Amino acid sequence: MSAPVIEIAGVKKVYRMGETDVFALRGVDLTVNAGELLAVMGSSGSGKSTLMNILGCLDVPTAGSYVLDGIRVDGMSRNELADLRNKKLGFVFQGFNLLPRTSAVENVELPLLYDRTGRWTNPRALAVEALERVGLGERLEHQPSELSGGQQQRVAIARALVTQPTLLLADEPTGNLDSKTSVEVMALFQALNEQGITVIIVTHEPDIAQYAHRVIDVRDGRIMKDHVVATPRRAADDVLTMDAEARVAEFGDAKEAA
Repeated sequence: MSAPVIEIAGVKKVYRMGETDVFALRGVDLTVNAGELLAVMGSSGSGKSTLMNILGCLDVPTAGSYVLDGIRVDGMSRNELADLRNKKLGFVFQGFNLLPRTSAVENVELPLLYDRTGRWTNPRALAVEALERVGLGERLEHQPSELSGGQQQRVAIARALVTQPTLLLADEPTGNLDSKTSVEVMALFQALNEQGITVIIVTHEPDIAQYAHRVIDVRDGRIMKDHVVATPRRAADDVLTMDAEARVAEFGDAKEAA
C-alpha cells in the first residue's frame, strides 16, 4: 500500500463569533494515500471548505493533529506554513486567479519567482514544460483574455504543477465551466493522477465526483460517508462521446436546413 500523504486525527475547528463558538469541524479523521484521486463533497456550510483550508495549510486546526507527507503541521508558524505550502502543495481554484495582463507562461512562472528557497534555477523552462503538460504549449504568450475558460483553468493547473507538489488541491475547479469543458478538465486531472500525482477535489457536483476513485461526504463538520468508487467514470471517454453526439446533432441541423 502507498504511504500516507495526509493523516489527520481528531481535527476540530472552532470560530469565535462574539459570545458564540461556531464549530466548523467536529473531530475529523482522514487518511489519504499517495496516488489517490479523492473527491470531497458537501453542501454550503458543511465544513468542506474549512477542511480544504486546513489540508492546504491555509488555516490551522483548533484541536487535533495533521501530518502532511511525514511532516507534523499543527503548531507551525505562518512562515513555516507558507514554506510548506510552496514545497508540498499545488492549488487550483474556481476563479482561476490569473493575473489579467500577464501571459500564460508568466502566470505559471510566478510561484517559482516567489520561492525563497532558491530551488529553481530556470523558472521559464519549468513554466513552459508545465504548460506543455496540460496541452497549452502553443499558448505560452496568450493573456487570460485571449483564452477560453477551459484554457484559463489549464493555465491555473499548470501553475499548480510547476512547483512539483506532493499534493494537488482543487477547490470547485469546474464551478465556472460549461459541462463539456468540466469533463475535459476532469480528464486532465485523471491523466495527472495516473502519472502519480495525488489529487483532492472539493465539489458539490455529483457528476464531477463520479470521476474520483474515492468520495467523502462532509456534513455538519463531520465526515458522514467515506467510500471507494468501484468503477470511476473515464472522463476522456466521456469527452469522445460528447464530441460524437455534437457531430450527430450538427449533421441533423444541417440536414434540416437543407
